[in-house]
Amino acid sequence: MAFQNEDDPRESPTYADIADAMENRELSRRDALKVAGAGTLAVAGAGLLDLPGVVHAGPQFARTGTIKIGFVSPRKGPAAGFGEPDGFVLGLARKAFQRGLTIGGTHYAVEIIDKDSQSVGPRSAQVANDLISGSRVDLLLTTSTPETVNPVSDAAEASGVPCISTVVPWESWYFGRQANPAKPKPFKYTYHFCFGVAQFADAYTHLWPQVRTNKKVGVMWPNDADGNAIRAALGPTLKKAGYTIVDPGAYADGTNDYSAQIAKFKSENCQIFNTFPIPPDFATFWRQAAQQGYKPKIAQIAKTGLFPSQVISLGSIGANLASAVYWAPSWPYTSSLTGIHSRDLGPRYERATGKEWNQQIGASLALFDVAAAVLRASGAPKNKRKVANAMKKLQVHTAIGHLIWGKGPLPPNVVATPIIGGQWRKVPGSKYTLDFVICEHSSDRNVPVRSRLTPYS
Repeated sequence: MAFQNEDDPRESPTYADIADAMENRELSRRDALKVAGAGTLAVAGAGLLDLPGVVHAGPQFARTGTIKIGFVSPRKGPAAGFGEPDGFVLGLARKAFQRGLTIGGTHYAVEIIDKDSQSVGPRSAQVANDLISGSRVDLLLTTSTPETVNPVSDAAEASGVPCISTVVPWESWYFGRQANPAKPKPFKYTYHFCFGVAQFADAYTHLWPQVRTNKKVGVMWPNDADGNAIRAALGPTLKKAGYTIVDPGAYADGTNDYSAQIAKFKSENCQIFNTFPIPPDFATFWRQAAQQGYKPKIAQIAKTGLFPSQVISLGSIGANLASAVYWAPSWPYTSSLTGIHSRDLGPRYERATGKEWNQQIGASLALFDVAAAVLRASGAPKNKRKVANAMKKLQVHTAIGHLIWGKGPLPPNVVATPIIGGQWRKVPGSKYTLDFVICEHSSDRNVPVRSRLTPYS
Protein backbone atom coordinates (compact mmCIF):
# COMPACT_ATOMS: atom_id res chain seq x y z
CA MET A 1 0.00 0.00 0.00
CA ALA A 2 1.28 3.42 -0.90
CA PHE A 3 2.86 5.27 2.02
CA GLN A 4 2.98 2.23 4.27
CA ASN A 5 5.77 2.71 6.81
CA GLU A 6 7.81 -0.48 6.83
CA ASP A 7 10.64 0.91 8.96
CA ASP A 8 8.66 1.07 12.23
CA PRO A 9 8.55 -2.33 13.97
CA ARG A 10 5.66 -1.30 16.22
CA GLU A 11 2.63 -3.42 15.38
CA SER A 12 -0.31 -1.58 13.83
CA PRO A 13 -3.90 -2.90 13.76
CA THR A 14 -4.79 -4.92 10.70
CA TYR A 15 -7.93 -4.64 8.59
CA ALA A 16 -9.28 -7.80 10.23
CA ASP A 17 -8.41 -6.56 13.73
CA ILE A 18 -10.45 -3.41 13.23
CA ALA A 19 -13.43 -5.34 11.87
CA ASP A 20 -13.35 -7.59 14.94
CA ALA A 21 -13.03 -4.63 17.30
CA MET A 22 -16.10 -2.99 15.81
CA GLU A 23 -18.31 -6.09 15.93
CA ASN A 24 -20.33 -4.83 18.88
CA ARG A 25 -20.39 -1.19 17.88
CA GLU A 26 -23.28 0.45 16.09
CA LEU A 27 -21.89 2.37 13.14
CA SER A 28 -25.12 2.62 11.20
CA ARG A 29 -24.77 3.67 7.57
CA ARG A 30 -26.69 6.71 6.42
CA ASP A 31 -29.69 5.99 4.23
CA ALA A 32 -28.76 8.53 1.61
CA LEU A 33 -31.45 7.74 -0.90
CA LYS A 34 -34.23 7.98 1.69
CA VAL A 35 -33.54 11.68 2.09
CA ALA A 36 -33.97 12.69 -1.51
CA GLY A 37 -36.31 9.91 -2.63
CA ALA A 38 -38.75 10.50 -5.39
CA GLY A 39 -38.78 14.20 -4.63
CA THR A 40 -35.24 14.81 -5.87
CA LEU A 41 -35.07 17.94 -7.97
CA ALA A 42 -34.97 17.09 -11.66
CA VAL A 43 -32.84 19.27 -13.87
CA ALA A 44 -33.07 18.45 -17.52
CA GLY A 45 -32.36 19.72 -20.99
CA ALA A 46 -30.91 23.12 -21.65
CA GLY A 47 -31.82 24.35 -18.16
CA LEU A 48 -28.67 22.66 -16.84
CA LEU A 49 -26.56 25.02 -18.87
CA ASP A 50 -27.75 28.02 -16.86
CA LEU A 51 -27.22 26.59 -13.37
CA PRO A 52 -24.89 28.45 -10.98
CA GLY A 53 -21.78 26.46 -10.16
CA VAL A 54 -21.60 24.90 -13.64
CA VAL A 55 -18.49 25.88 -15.56
CA HIS A 56 -18.06 24.93 -19.20
CA ALA A 57 -14.42 24.13 -19.86
CA GLY A 58 -13.29 24.60 -23.42
CA PRO A 59 -15.45 24.92 -26.56
CA GLN A 60 -19.13 23.95 -26.52
CA PHE A 61 -19.56 20.28 -27.41
CA ALA A 62 -22.73 18.27 -27.76
CA ARG A 63 -23.94 16.99 -24.39
CA THR A 64 -22.88 13.48 -25.36
CA GLY A 65 -19.33 14.85 -25.50
CA THR A 66 -19.33 16.49 -22.07
CA ILE A 67 -17.96 14.91 -18.90
CA LYS A 68 -19.75 16.13 -15.79
CA ILE A 69 -17.94 16.01 -12.44
CA GLY A 70 -19.80 16.70 -9.19
CA PHE A 71 -17.90 18.05 -6.18
CA VAL A 72 -19.42 18.08 -2.67
CA SER A 73 -17.77 19.63 0.39
CA PRO A 74 -18.78 21.51 3.56
CA ARG A 75 -18.68 25.30 3.28
CA LYS A 76 -21.21 26.15 5.96
CA GLY A 77 -21.86 24.60 9.35
CA PRO A 78 -19.50 23.05 11.90
CA ALA A 79 -17.04 21.70 9.29
CA ALA A 80 -16.92 24.87 7.18
CA GLY A 81 -13.18 25.26 7.77
CA PHE A 82 -12.58 22.37 5.38
CA GLY A 83 -14.30 24.31 2.60
CA GLU A 84 -12.28 27.50 3.02
CA PRO A 85 -9.98 26.87 0.02
CA ASP A 86 -12.70 25.47 -2.28
CA GLY A 87 -12.87 28.53 -4.52
CA PHE A 88 -9.12 28.48 -5.05
CA VAL A 89 -8.91 24.75 -5.76
CA LEU A 90 -11.95 24.73 -8.04
CA GLY A 91 -10.40 27.61 -9.96
CA LEU A 92 -7.21 25.60 -10.53
CA ALA A 93 -9.17 22.52 -11.60
CA ARG A 94 -11.43 24.42 -13.99
CA LYS A 95 -8.47 26.10 -15.58
CA ALA A 96 -6.72 22.75 -16.02
CA PHE A 97 -9.83 21.28 -17.67
CA GLN A 98 -10.38 24.36 -19.81
CA ARG A 99 -9.35 22.61 -23.02
CA GLY A 100 -11.26 19.47 -22.14
CA LEU A 101 -9.98 15.89 -22.33
CA THR A 102 -9.31 13.65 -25.32
CA ILE A 103 -9.97 10.02 -24.37
CA GLY A 104 -10.30 7.03 -26.68
CA GLY A 105 -10.22 9.24 -29.75
CA THR A 106 -13.09 11.45 -28.55
CA HIS A 107 -12.70 14.98 -27.25
CA TYR A 108 -14.85 15.94 -24.29
CA ALA A 109 -15.64 19.23 -22.63
CA VAL A 110 -15.60 19.14 -18.83
CA GLU A 111 -18.15 20.62 -16.42
CA ILE A 112 -17.49 20.83 -12.68
CA ILE A 113 -20.68 21.23 -10.64
CA ASP A 114 -19.96 22.05 -7.00
CA LYS A 115 -22.33 21.77 -4.06
CA ASP A 116 -22.20 22.73 -0.37
CA SER A 117 -23.12 19.94 2.06
CA GLN A 118 -23.50 22.47 4.88
CA SER A 119 -21.80 19.87 7.15
CA VAL A 120 -25.07 17.96 7.53
CA GLY A 121 -25.70 14.33 6.55
CA PRO A 122 -29.21 14.73 5.11
CA ARG A 123 -28.14 17.75 3.09
CA SER A 124 -25.10 15.79 1.82
CA ALA A 125 -27.37 13.00 0.63
CA GLN A 126 -29.75 15.47 -0.98
CA VAL A 127 -27.13 17.30 -3.03
CA ALA A 128 -25.53 14.01 -4.04
CA ASN A 129 -28.84 12.78 -5.41
CA ASP A 130 -29.42 16.12 -7.12
CA LEU A 131 -26.10 15.67 -8.89
CA ILE A 132 -26.83 12.03 -9.75
CA SER A 133 -30.48 12.23 -10.82
CA GLY A 134 -30.74 15.85 -11.87
CA SER A 135 -27.37 16.85 -13.29
CA ARG A 136 -26.54 13.26 -14.29
CA VAL A 137 -22.87 13.53 -13.36
CA ASP A 138 -20.41 10.96 -14.65
CA LEU A 139 -18.20 11.11 -11.55
CA LEU A 140 -18.60 12.35 -7.99
CA LEU A 141 -15.84 13.82 -5.81
CA THR A 142 -16.37 14.53 -2.12
CA THR A 143 -14.27 15.52 0.87
CA SER A 144 -14.10 16.33 4.56
CA THR A 145 -15.73 14.51 7.49
CA PRO A 146 -18.12 11.52 7.53
CA GLU A 147 -21.09 13.87 7.78
CA THR A 148 -20.42 14.94 4.19
CA VAL A 149 -18.47 12.10 2.61
CA ASN A 150 -20.34 9.02 3.80
CA PRO A 151 -23.84 10.03 2.62
CA VAL A 152 -22.43 11.13 -0.75
CA SER A 153 -20.56 7.86 -1.11
CA ASP A 154 -23.66 5.88 -0.14
CA ALA A 155 -25.78 7.68 -2.72
CA ALA A 156 -23.16 7.03 -5.40
CA GLU A 157 -22.85 3.35 -4.50
CA ALA A 158 -26.61 2.86 -4.55
CA SER A 159 -26.94 4.60 -7.92
CA GLY A 160 -23.95 3.00 -9.63
CA VAL A 161 -22.05 6.28 -10.04
CA PRO A 162 -18.26 6.23 -9.49
CA CYS A 163 -17.21 8.34 -6.52
CA ILE A 164 -13.79 9.28 -5.11
CA SER A 165 -13.47 10.71 -1.61
CA THR A 166 -10.92 11.87 0.94
CA VAL A 167 -10.34 13.49 4.35
CA VAL A 168 -12.27 10.99 6.44
CA PRO A 169 -10.16 8.43 8.34
CA TRP A 170 -10.54 5.43 6.09
CA GLU A 171 -11.95 3.23 8.87
CA SER A 172 -14.75 5.77 9.45
CA TRP A 173 -15.51 5.74 5.72
CA TYR A 174 -15.20 1.99 5.11
CA PHE A 175 -16.62 0.45 8.29
CA GLY A 176 -19.02 3.31 9.02
CA ARG A 177 -20.84 2.63 5.75
CA GLN A 178 -21.18 -1.13 6.14
CA ALA A 179 -24.50 -2.80 6.91
CA ASN A 180 -22.48 -5.09 9.20
CA PRO A 181 -19.11 -3.55 10.13
CA ALA A 182 -17.92 -6.88 11.54
CA LYS A 183 -18.34 -8.51 8.11
CA PRO A 184 -17.44 -5.73 5.66
CA LYS A 185 -17.88 -6.05 1.92
CA PRO A 186 -15.88 -4.09 -0.68
CA PHE A 187 -17.80 -1.41 -2.51
CA LYS A 188 -18.22 -1.47 -6.30
CA TYR A 189 -18.37 2.22 -7.18
CA THR A 190 -16.87 4.17 -4.28
CA TYR A 191 -13.13 4.62 -3.67
CA HIS A 192 -11.23 6.50 -1.02
CA PHE A 193 -7.80 7.82 -0.09
CA CYS A 194 -7.01 9.06 3.39
CA PHE A 195 -4.99 8.44 6.52
CA GLY A 196 -6.25 5.95 9.08
CA VAL A 197 -5.68 4.75 12.63
CA ALA A 198 -2.22 3.38 11.84
CA GLN A 199 -1.07 6.78 10.58
CA PHE A 200 -2.49 8.57 13.63
CA ALA A 201 -0.82 6.03 15.91
CA ASP A 202 2.51 6.50 14.11
CA ALA A 203 2.28 10.26 14.42
CA TYR A 204 1.32 10.22 18.09
CA THR A 205 3.85 7.62 19.20
CA HIS A 206 6.64 9.53 17.44
CA LEU A 207 5.45 12.96 18.57
CA TRP A 208 4.47 12.47 22.23
CA PRO A 209 7.81 11.04 23.44
CA GLN A 210 9.41 14.37 22.49
CA VAL A 211 7.88 15.76 25.72
CA ARG A 212 8.32 13.91 29.03
CA THR A 213 4.92 12.85 30.44
CA ASN A 214 3.37 10.16 32.63
CA LYS A 215 1.87 8.62 29.44
CA LYS A 216 -1.71 8.99 30.73
CA VAL A 217 -4.00 10.12 27.91
CA GLY A 218 -7.36 11.72 28.58
CA VAL A 219 -9.53 11.19 25.52
CA MET A 220 -12.66 12.90 24.23
CA TRP A 221 -13.93 10.62 21.46
CA PRO A 222 -17.50 11.41 20.38
CA ASN A 223 -20.36 9.09 19.58
CA ASP A 224 -20.14 9.48 15.82
CA ALA A 225 -18.47 7.69 12.90
CA ASP A 226 -15.04 9.17 13.61
CA GLY A 227 -15.19 8.75 17.38
CA ASN A 228 -16.41 5.15 17.27
CA ALA A 229 -13.77 4.08 14.74
CA ILE A 230 -11.02 5.79 16.75
CA ARG A 231 -12.20 4.27 20.03
CA ALA A 232 -12.29 0.78 18.52
CA ALA A 233 -8.87 0.89 16.88
CA LEU A 234 -6.66 3.74 18.11
CA GLY A 235 -7.30 3.14 21.80
CA PRO A 236 -5.99 -0.46 21.80
CA THR A 237 -3.02 0.56 19.64
CA LEU A 238 -1.98 3.29 22.07
CA LYS A 239 -2.33 0.86 24.98
CA LYS A 240 0.04 -1.55 23.22
CA ALA A 241 2.50 1.33 22.90
CA GLY A 242 2.48 1.81 26.68
CA TYR A 243 -0.09 4.59 27.12
CA THR A 244 -2.88 4.54 29.68
CA ILE A 245 -6.21 5.63 28.19
CA VAL A 246 -8.61 7.56 30.44
CA ASP A 247 -11.92 7.56 28.58
CA PRO A 248 -14.97 9.21 30.24
CA GLY A 249 -17.14 7.64 27.53
CA ALA A 250 -18.61 8.70 24.21
CA TYR A 251 -20.38 12.06 24.23
CA ALA A 252 -22.95 13.50 21.83
CA ASP A 253 -21.94 16.06 19.24
CA GLY A 254 -23.17 19.45 20.38
CA THR A 255 -22.57 18.88 24.10
CA ASN A 256 -22.12 22.20 25.88
CA ASP A 257 -20.97 21.21 29.39
CA TYR A 258 -17.76 19.20 29.79
CA SER A 259 -17.24 19.72 33.52
CA ALA A 260 -17.45 16.01 34.34
CA GLN A 261 -14.84 15.06 31.74
CA ILE A 262 -12.51 17.86 32.80
CA ALA A 263 -12.78 16.84 36.45
CA LYS A 264 -11.88 13.26 35.54
CA PHE A 265 -8.84 14.30 33.51
CA LYS A 266 -7.63 16.47 36.40
CA SER A 267 -8.17 13.79 39.04
CA GLU A 268 -6.36 11.19 36.90
CA ASN A 269 -3.52 13.64 36.14
CA CYS A 270 -3.83 13.12 32.39
CA GLN A 271 -0.75 14.88 31.05
CA ILE A 272 -1.74 14.13 27.44
CA PHE A 273 -5.10 15.07 25.95
CA ASN A 274 -6.52 13.75 22.66
CA THR A 275 -9.79 14.45 20.87
CA PHE A 276 -11.57 14.06 17.49
CA PRO A 277 -14.51 16.48 17.82
CA ILE A 278 -16.42 18.70 15.45
CA PRO A 279 -14.75 22.14 15.69
CA PRO A 280 -17.38 24.00 17.76
CA ASP A 281 -17.34 21.27 20.42
CA PHE A 282 -13.60 21.54 20.91
CA ALA A 283 -13.77 25.31 21.23
CA THR A 284 -16.39 24.91 23.97
CA PHE A 285 -14.43 22.19 25.76
CA TRP A 286 -11.08 23.94 25.57
CA ARG A 287 -12.38 27.22 26.95
CA GLN A 288 -14.04 25.36 29.84
CA ALA A 289 -10.82 23.40 30.44
CA ALA A 290 -8.85 26.65 30.68
CA GLN A 291 -11.39 28.14 33.08
CA GLN A 292 -11.31 25.01 35.26
CA GLY A 293 -7.53 24.72 35.32
CA TYR A 294 -6.88 21.70 33.12
CA LYS A 295 -3.64 22.29 31.21
CA PRO A 296 -2.03 19.08 29.92
CA LYS A 297 1.58 18.96 28.79
CA ILE A 298 0.41 17.81 25.34
CA ALA A 299 -2.94 18.81 23.85
CA GLN A 300 -3.34 16.72 20.68
CA ILE A 301 -6.37 17.55 18.56
CA ALA A 302 -7.73 16.11 15.32
CA LYS A 303 -10.66 16.92 13.02
CA THR A 304 -10.40 20.42 14.45
CA GLY A 305 -7.33 22.63 14.76
CA LEU A 306 -6.36 21.72 11.22
CA PHE A 307 -6.65 25.24 9.83
CA PRO A 308 -5.23 28.57 11.02
CA SER A 309 -8.66 30.19 11.41
CA GLN A 310 -9.81 27.49 13.86
CA VAL A 311 -6.77 27.82 16.12
CA ILE A 312 -6.43 31.59 16.00
CA SER A 313 -10.11 31.99 16.96
CA LEU A 314 -9.25 30.41 20.35
CA GLY A 315 -6.98 33.33 21.25
CA SER A 316 -4.08 32.72 23.62
CA ILE A 317 -5.19 29.15 24.48
CA GLY A 318 -4.67 28.12 20.84
CA ALA A 319 -0.90 28.55 20.87
CA ASN A 320 1.11 25.29 21.23
CA LEU A 321 -1.80 22.99 20.43
CA ALA A 322 -0.51 19.83 18.76
CA SER A 323 -2.24 18.80 15.57
CA ALA A 324 -1.42 17.07 12.30
CA VAL A 325 -1.26 17.76 8.57
CA TYR A 326 -2.21 15.71 5.55
CA TRP A 327 -0.65 18.29 3.22
CA ALA A 328 1.64 21.31 3.57
CA PRO A 329 3.74 23.38 1.14
CA SER A 330 6.77 21.35 2.26
CA TRP A 331 5.31 18.18 0.67
CA PRO A 332 7.72 17.23 -2.15
CA TYR A 333 5.00 16.32 -4.68
CA THR A 334 3.38 17.74 -7.82
CA SER A 335 -0.23 17.76 -8.98
CA SER A 336 -0.40 15.73 -12.19
CA LEU A 337 -3.46 17.65 -13.40
CA THR A 338 -2.12 21.17 -12.95
CA GLY A 339 1.64 20.59 -12.96
CA ILE A 340 1.91 22.74 -9.82
CA HIS A 341 4.41 21.65 -7.16
CA SER A 342 3.31 21.72 -3.53
CA ARG A 343 5.93 24.34 -2.68
CA ASP A 344 4.08 26.70 -5.06
CA LEU A 345 0.51 25.87 -4.03
CA GLY A 346 0.74 27.50 -0.60
CA PRO A 347 2.18 30.82 -1.84
CA ARG A 348 -0.33 30.91 -4.70
CA TYR A 349 -3.18 30.50 -2.25
CA GLU A 350 -1.80 33.19 0.04
CA ARG A 351 -1.40 35.64 -2.84
CA ALA A 352 -4.89 34.89 -4.17
CA THR A 353 -6.71 35.08 -0.83
CA GLY A 354 -4.52 37.03 1.57
CA LYS A 355 -4.88 34.12 4.01
CA GLU A 356 -2.37 31.66 5.45
CA TRP A 357 -2.00 28.37 3.55
CA ASN A 358 -4.58 25.71 4.34
CA GLN A 359 -3.84 21.99 4.34
CA GLN A 360 -7.12 21.14 2.59
CA ILE A 361 -5.68 22.63 -0.62
CA GLY A 362 -3.54 19.59 -1.31
CA ALA A 363 -6.23 17.01 -0.53
CA SER A 364 -8.95 18.70 -2.57
CA LEU A 365 -6.64 19.20 -5.54
CA ALA A 366 -5.62 15.54 -5.28
CA LEU A 367 -9.26 14.59 -5.87
CA PHE A 368 -9.09 16.27 -9.27
CA ASP A 369 -5.71 14.65 -9.99
CA VAL A 370 -7.35 11.27 -9.41
CA ALA A 371 -10.45 12.24 -11.39
CA ALA A 372 -8.46 13.17 -14.50
CA ALA A 373 -6.33 10.03 -14.24
CA VAL A 374 -9.25 7.60 -13.87
CA LEU A 375 -11.28 9.21 -16.63
CA ARG A 376 -8.34 8.74 -18.98
CA ALA A 377 -7.62 5.22 -17.72
CA SER A 378 -11.23 4.14 -18.29
CA GLY A 379 -11.03 4.73 -22.03
CA ALA A 380 -14.74 5.57 -21.89
CA PRO A 381 -15.44 8.35 -19.37
CA LYS A 382 -19.22 8.27 -19.94
CA ASN A 383 -19.35 4.57 -19.02
CA LYS A 384 -19.72 4.50 -15.24
CA ARG A 385 -18.83 0.84 -14.83
CA LYS A 386 -15.62 1.26 -16.82
CA VAL A 387 -14.65 4.31 -14.77
CA ALA A 388 -15.27 2.41 -11.54
CA ASN A 389 -13.32 -0.60 -12.80
CA ALA A 390 -10.40 1.64 -13.77
CA MET A 391 -10.14 2.71 -10.12
CA LYS A 392 -9.26 -0.83 -9.04
CA LYS A 393 -5.62 -0.58 -10.07
CA LEU A 394 -5.21 3.14 -10.64
CA GLN A 395 -1.86 4.80 -10.03
CA VAL A 396 -1.62 8.59 -10.03
CA HIS A 397 0.75 11.34 -8.93
CA THR A 398 -1.01 13.94 -6.79
CA ALA A 399 -0.21 16.96 -4.66
CA ILE A 400 -0.17 14.70 -1.58
CA GLY A 401 1.95 11.92 -3.13
CA HIS A 402 1.77 8.86 -5.40
CA LEU A 403 -1.48 6.92 -4.88
CA ILE A 404 -1.87 3.24 -5.80
CA TRP A 405 -5.13 1.30 -5.50
CA GLY A 406 -5.38 -2.48 -5.39
CA LYS A 407 -2.10 -3.07 -3.59
CA GLY A 408 -2.96 -4.65 -0.16
CA PRO A 409 -3.21 -5.16 2.74
CA LEU A 410 -6.10 -2.70 3.12
CA PRO A 411 -9.53 -3.09 1.50
CA PRO A 412 -9.28 -2.74 -2.31
CA ASN A 413 -11.28 0.50 -2.28
CA VAL A 414 -8.80 2.27 0.02
CA VAL A 415 -5.37 3.92 -0.16
CA ALA A 416 -3.87 4.98 3.17
CA THR A 417 -2.09 8.34 2.99
CA PRO A 418 0.16 10.12 5.51
CA ILE A 419 -0.81 12.31 8.40
CA ILE A 420 2.12 14.01 10.08
CA GLY A 421 2.38 15.49 13.57
CA GLY A 422 3.29 19.01 14.54
CA GLN A 423 2.29 22.06 16.53
CA TRP A 424 0.75 25.53 16.16
CA ARG A 425 3.30 28.07 17.39
CA LYS A 426 4.15 31.71 17.42
CA VAL A 427 7.18 31.86 15.13
CA PRO A 428 9.47 34.91 15.47
CA GLY A 429 9.50 36.99 12.30
CA SER A 430 6.43 35.31 10.80
CA LYS A 431 3.72 37.50 9.31
CA TYR A 432 1.08 35.13 10.68
CA THR A 433 -0.30 34.89 14.21
CA LEU A 434 0.49 31.17 14.38
CA ASP A 435 2.43 28.84 12.10
CA PHE A 436 2.18 25.07 11.86
CA VAL A 437 5.57 23.51 12.63
CA ILE A 438 6.16 19.88 11.56
CA CYS A 439 7.75 17.85 14.37
CA GLU A 440 7.73 14.26 13.04
CA HIS A 441 7.36 12.46 9.69
CA SER A 442 6.83 8.79 10.51
CA SER A 443 4.30 8.12 7.74
CA ASP A 444 6.26 9.94 5.00
CA ARG A 445 9.94 10.56 5.58
CA ASN A 446 10.18 12.61 2.38
CA VAL A 447 8.52 15.45 4.29
CA PRO A 448 11.11 17.51 6.21
CA VAL A 449 10.90 17.93 10.00
CA ARG A 450 11.31 21.49 11.22
CA SER A 451 11.46 21.20 15.02
CA ARG A 452 10.64 19.12 18.10
CA LEU A 453 7.38 19.27 20.01
CA THR A 454 7.33 21.67 22.94
CA PRO A 455 5.01 21.40 26.00
CA TYR A 456 1.59 23.04 25.79
CA SER A 457 1.85 24.18 29.40
